[in-house]
Amino acid sequence: MENNKSSMTALISAFARAYHTENDLPKIFNDTLARDFLTDEEYTLISNNMLAGLAYFKPENNLTFANDAEALKWVVQTRLAPITLARASYCEEMLQNAVMLGVNQYVILGAGMDTFAFRHPELLKKLHVFELDHPATQAFKRSRIQSLGWEISENFHQVPIDFTTDNLVDTLTKAGFNPDERAYFSWLGVTYYLSQDKIMDVLKSVAKIARKGSTLMFDYPDEKLFKSEVSRVKSMLAMAAASGEPMKSCFSYAELESLLEQAGFLIYEHLSPTDIEASYFQHRQDYLHAFEHVHFALAVVH
Repeated sequence: MENNKSSMTALISAFARAYHTENDLPKIFNDTLARDFLTDEEYTLISNNMLAGLAYFKPENNLTFANDAEALKWVVQTRLAPITLARASYCEEMLQNAVMLGVNQYVILGAGMDTFAFRHPELLKKLHVFELDHPATQAFKRSRIQSLGWEISENFHQVPIDFTTDNLVDTLTKAGFNPDERAYFSWLGVTYYLSQDKIMDVLKSVAKIARKGSTLMFDYPDEKLFKSEVSRVKSMLAMAAASGEPMKSCFSYAELESLLEQAGFLIYEHLSPTDIEASYFQHRQDYLHAFEHVHFALAVVH
């Protein structure tokens, strides 16, 4: 695991979901299985790393904490969890809508430690779930699922792919994806780290293999990201750069709309940070609030 950056990144995301499920009310996204993907040692290690980086995260207004538990709560709720929780909740709400409209294929681009297929076994009786991710992350997840003894539906498909070298259309086709049936695609937490050309490649590939009327839900940063004076935005950018995976792309709404249209999509719904705050964080009494400059988009293949 020490050398498997992709798996560790996926585990940190699972940690944020697990922490929220175990500690926060009301729930934004209730991932009852995320904690199972983490050993006690991994959970403790991530917690300790978050606490060790407290000074780096720079609490606003010289904020101090009574104990480590309160400090960890601040780090998770202000830095790790807001984007992860809100986009997962919105993504699965839109997926449920798609399923009600007859969609029977769900493709998760960059699945990480996603638990949807195991939280909704009844849906997998009629829904094929294709989880695409790096082979190393897929192998780690597969071993963890086996060690947990979870039942694997025949409609659950783990699809190893190196997005930098492999052809998405060919990979999905070989995995049994049916281009004649509408599908729902999710692409969460990825666009930040890709060049615009690479984003366009993925969008065109999805539009090429997906039947008209299929949908893609993704999150993206707006054009103010790199000039932001918000402390947690600045620390997010610095952390990404320090980890060797700097953020590369951001878009105005007009730029995104043009990019999607060129690739074969139309925007069906768009949530700004203000919209996300109103939908998922309103009236909370803790640190959880929508992340500045991060938007959600639901696009339709036309």
